[in-house]
Amino acid sequence: MKPAQLIAPLFLAALMAAAAPAMAQNAGQIANVRAGASCPRCNLFQADLSGLALKGKNLAGARLRQADLSLAEMNRTSFAGGDLRDVNFYGGVFGGANFAGANLTNASFVGAYLEGAGFRGATLTGVNLSGAEMDRATGLTQAQLNSACGDGSTQLPRGLSVRPCR
Repeated sequence: MKPAQLIAPLFLAALMAAAAPAMAQNAGQIANVRAGASCPRCNLFQADLSGLALKGKNLAGARLRQADLSLAEMNRTSFAGGDLRDVNFYGGVFGGANFAGANLTNASFVGAYLEGAGFRGATLTGVNLSGAEMDRATGLTQAQLNSACGDGSTQLPRGLSVRPCR
């Protein structure tokens, strides 16, 4: 091969490497969580944890972006300070869970049970709370809920409201 013919493939390979995600998921950490371990500050990006029963564990500061926690049962689990953007919490049970300081941007809590869950300082921009049962959730403010949406079946603490989802 001539040197000029080598440049294009090398350039393409370098370009692809630069475009690769800097923080791909960690399969070992995901397996540990599926087995029931706590895993604070773990990289669980796009993890499928749907249907998992994991009560009272520590996932504080973990990166769960785009993870699937639908139908999971994670009562009293700490997600405090975590990256939970775009997470699917559909129909999950998260009673007493700690979401304080977590980034929940664009997460879906459709039909989730969130009684006693804590949301102090959590980012709720674009969060769908349709059908969520959270009338005893703590740390929620109207300012947080102004950037979220829900529906007529969303149960919020007394005095708080959420706009309808479109």
